[in-house]
Amino acid sequence: LEERLRGTAQLASERHRHLTAELPEQGRQGRDPEQTEREAASVRDQEAALAVQLEADGVRLRDAVTRRTDAEAAHSAEDRALVVAVRAVADRREGLARLTGQVAALRSRAAAAEAELGRIAAALAEAHARSERAQADLEALQVEAGGLDEGEVDLDERHEQAAAVLSEATARLEELRAQERVAERDRSTWAARRDALSLSLARDGSSAVLAAQLPGVLGTVAALVDVEAGWEAALAAALGTVADAVAVATPVDAAAALARLKSDDAGRAGLLVGGAAYAPDGDWPSLPPGARWALDLVAAPETLRPALARALRQVAVVGSLEEASALVANQPGVRAVTREGDLLGADWAVGGSASAPSLLEVQAAVDEAAAAHDEAQQRQERLRFEVQAARADLEAAGVEVEQALTSLNASDAQMAALAEQIGLLASAVRSAQAEAGRLEQSRVRAETAHDADLSGLAELETRLAAAEQAPDEGDPSTALRDSLAAQATAARAAEVEARLAVRTGEERARALAGRAEALERAARQARAARERLVRGTAQRSRGAGVAAEVVRVAQLALERIAVSLVAAAGEREAAAAARTVTETELQALRARTRELTAELERLTDVVHRDEVARAEQRLRIQALEERALADWSVPVEQLLQEYGPAVAVPVVLEDGSVDDEAEPTAYDRMVQERRAAAAERALALLGRVNPLALEEYEALQERSAFLSTQLEDLKATRRDLLDIVAGVDERIHEVFASAFADTAREFVHVFATLFPGGEGKLMLTEPDDLLATGIEVLARPAGKKVSRLSLLSGGERSLTAIAFLVALFRARPSPFYVMDEVEAALDDRNLGRLLELLEGLRETSQLIVITHQKRTMEIADALYGVTMRGDGISAVVSQRLRERTAG
Repeated sequence: LEERLRGTAQLASERHRHLTAELPEQGRQGRDPEQTEREAASVRDQEAALAVQLEADGVRLRDAVTRRTDAEAAHSAEDRALVVAVRAVADRREGLARLTGQVAALRSRAAAAEAELGRIAAALAEAHARSERAQADLEALQVEAGGLDEGEVDLDERHEQAAAVLSEATARLEELRAQERVAERDRSTWAARRDALSLSLARDGSSAVLAAQLPGVLGTVAALVDVEAGWEAALAAALGTVADAVAVATPVDAAAALARLKSDDAGRAGLLVGGAAYAPDGDWPSLPPGARWALDLVAAPETLRPALARALRQVAVVGSLEEASALVANQPGVRAVTREGDLLGADWAVGGSASAPSLLEVQAAVDEAAAAHDEAQQRQERLRFEVQAARADLEAAGVEVEQALTSLNASDAQMAALAEQIGLLASAVRSAQAEAGRLEQSRVRAETAHDADLSGLAELETRLAAAEQAPDEGDPSTALRDSLAAQATAARAAEVEARLAVRTGEERARALAGRAEALERAARQARAARERLVRGTAQRSRGAGVAAEVVRVAQLALERIAVSLVAAAGEREAAAAARTVTETELQALRARTRELTAELERLTDVVHRDEVARAEQRLRIQALEERALADWSVPVEQLLQEYGPAVAVPVVLEDGSVDDEAEPTAYDRMVQERRAAAAERALALLGRVNPLALEEYEALQERSAFLSTQLEDLKATRRDLLDIVAGVDERIHEVFASAFADTAREFVHVFATLFPGGEGKLMLTEPDDLLATGIEVLARPAGKKVSRLSLLSGGERSLTAIAFLVALFRARPSPFYVMDEVEAALDDRNLGRLLELLEGLRETSQLIVITHQKRTMEIADALYGVTMRGDGISAVVSQRLRERTAG
């Protein structure tokens, strides 16, 4: 505040000094307002005098307008009277000619009407006779058609019965064909599955051993061993790699097979060696109810029986893992294997989810597919014979329908012919009657018109005779009209002079009024300037007094502020001490706030984590509901009601069918999971088999052959096109090289003509590639060293371009050329050189030049221009300057 007051005091002191300083004497600006007002009054007097003169001129103008209006009215009246007289004379002459023509026309029309009446009477008699003949023929044909309708009823019934038999035979044949297609599809499906599973039987080295046909090789274990249905997975787990092995008769044969695998580098293979003796190792322990020894489920040749007995030593098969666990716990020396293929022993266990099927399971699936294939093939053969019998019945029914239809068509054709004849005759009767009616109406109209023409002819002949006897008065005189036209023209001239005088006076009056207003405005502005000067002087005096008072008050305020600053310093020190205490308390509160904030964040995280867990659980439940609805199209409530844990599960037999007689059992999750795993393994046995693979292969083979043929055609076409392109390129090279050589030669001569003493030529940018080359224009006028076109002047560039065009014209002449202001940028000397070239071109070609140059027009044979007429319509004007003779 002290600084602001000090600055205010200094500013007020400076302002007081400036306002109290003596003002320079101000001179009078502008003219004296009293003198300006006197000049304005003088101009106003002149304006009043001019207004009186303008009033007199207005009176003369009104008189002239009145005289001109009267003269024009008299002229117009006389002109209209003359037009009426001329029109009357013309009408009399035209009426006489029109009456003569009307009389001649009516006479000829009356004669034609009499001839037309005779023709209509003859045609009417002929139409009546034709109608009577057609009516008699029509009645005879209607009697004949009535007899044919009686014999056609039996033919319709016979045809309907034969068509019904044919429809039944067709339906039966379609049904048998559908059943045959189903049987064929089943046979193909089972055959494809059998072949695919058979391919899975040959694995690695085993297939090499079997393919070598070594002595002592009996075949695969899976093919030689028969397992009770439903226990394939259990026996495969119990045998392990033995299930996928190849059976041989003796160890010698096994050694020979292994040596052959090594020599052929055919991989590894498991071999089950037969022929060895086997002595049972005492009595095996007894099994609980429901369990059986695995060896009892296998039927194999005697030579392999000992080896299988050793492989399946004390191996029992049970229904579930719980039974296996209980059996192993009671009999540690026994190994238990479940139906699903889980092996459990005291020191070894194998199992889990579905795995790759063993050869035993694959062999069982192959046998099942082969049996189903044979059954489908037998059903297909049976249906084929039934289809042949149905086809024979269909052919017999078709023959019967054809015979009935032939008879019916013959009858229909005869009936149609009669109906067509009846229709034609009825149409002829109607046509003859209609024609007779039309002719009668035409006769009546012709008679009426003939009577009217005769009465009109008598009247017109009377009028024509009277008109021919009236005298001809001749054309009226135009002398009075011409005199009145001259008087109207003089009146219009006087009016124009009076109007000019009035307009001139009005312009002078407006000018004097504008000058008077300007002088009065200048006087008012001078008085306003004087008043502003007086007010400014008084304002400066008041401002100086205000500035002095401000300086005094500011000095007093500065003295009081100095006292206040001393008191404020003490208060500031006390406030600083209080602030220190307050900041200490504030820091303690902030520390407590941070602790509470951390606790709140921790609690918020816990609540958020619980909410996220609940949301994830809800989403998981919702996803399961959507999956159930999408996969099985069943709501969750219905799914739980029909398949929930509380619903009893039907008893499933070993072959996978449901036992309807047994009571459903309670839901056991482990049992249902094993059933699902068994179903997945059965599904895995099928592999990726496509039943339509053979058809797709044949279709793709045909497609491949077609595409190969098309590819060869395309290659041949491409070779032909490349040959054509090469020939075209060669021809382009020849034509372009020849044209460029001729143009370059002519360019040298033309450039020398347009630039005497200069040098110009054309060059190729890429001489080795004529298809991609450009053309460079080298131009050096006389006295210059530059040769680039961009460094030349505008006229020189225009001449160079013209030289190039003319060189093209001379190298490859054309019948005519059109040039649009090509010489617009040329001076007289260069224009003369260009005209010499044009004179040379006009000997062989016709030149059409659009130009504004007079010298170019002078050498032309004919000029054509476009001008606008007075009515605003363009017109073409032509002028031939000279005739050129041939030769």
